[in-house]
Amino acid sequence: MTRKERSVLLDGLRIHVSETGDGPPVLLINGLGGHTAMWEPVERALADFRVISFDAPGAGRSSRPLRPVSVPRLARLAALVLDDAGVLQADVVGYSMGGMVAQQLAADQPDRVRRLVLAATTCGLGAIPGGPKAMLHLTIPVRLLSARMYADTIGAMVGGRARQDREFVASLAALRLRQVSFLGYFGQLLSLSRWSGLPLLSRIPHPTLVVTGDDDPLAPLANGILLARMLPQGRMLLAPGEGHLLLVDADSPVLDPIRQFLAAGAPAEAEVWRNATIVEADDLRAAIPPAGVQAQPWGLIGAIVRQRWLSAAPPL
Repeated sequence: MTRKERSVLLDGLRIHVSETGDGPPVLLINGLGGHTAMWEPVERALADFRVISFDAPGAGRSSRPLRPVSVPRLARLAALVLDDAGVLQADVVGYSMGGMVAQQLAADQPDRVRRLVLAATTCGLGAIPGGPKAMLHLTIPVRLLSARMYADTIGAMVGGRARQDREFVASLAALRLRQVSFLGYFGQLLSLSRWSGLPLLSRIPHPTLVVTGDDDPLAPLANGILLARMLPQGRMLLAPGEGHLLLVDADSPVLDPIRQFLAAGAPAEAEVWRNATIVEADDLRAAIPPAGVQAQPWGLIGAIVRQRWLSAAPPL
């Protein structure tokens, strides 16, 4: 697999961009603190595509600005990455934090997106929060100080295969602890804490495959149900037993279905789209836990924001 890498100046920031393959363009938008080397399992699954990815400011080999870069600006940067690559429209795969940026991009510049994949992600402010231990590790990332700390904490934080597969965790640590910037990490966290996709979801017209595992302590299943319900053309692919790292696992069962969804001439031609869950209003009501049992204080704040937008949203 031939990789082309370059550093470009976009919107006053030095952005590291990576490309593999030659075919229909796909833009990958990474998670919190992630860098382009983490995308290799997806790049291999999409070997027949032109796969474009980039390090967000504060991560990898991109600029590390002193001030946080907002999610709307990150979405504009993603569009500028496409401009630099000479791509007018692409399929977009957003993972974790990248799923939030992808929501913003699809709402703000819908002509730049053909199809959308939102994996292991949420709507930001208003989401159903992760478990207290997972959220603690997310917001106080001591796990990134050493491979041992990472191994001791990652299973409870992300679930799935990382709970018990030591070789998988060791390979993740070797990759994840590379090029870590704590300033950039906390800047991205701050940007996420002030952003909500709930006002945007009704404005996203694209066929969207929401991919979620049922063992994701960071982005619980209810968030995938919420996104799939609120998106006009959203459907959910549930991966039993998978956790938050379902896109960075070379053996993940979701990689081939994502390829099928993007490769199909029309969404209905893809088996995964035909079999994906169309979430009904009753499914969403059953999935959202009472605010009183959610992690505090972010659970209560999120419940208030969520109730406001759910009550105002037109029925789908």
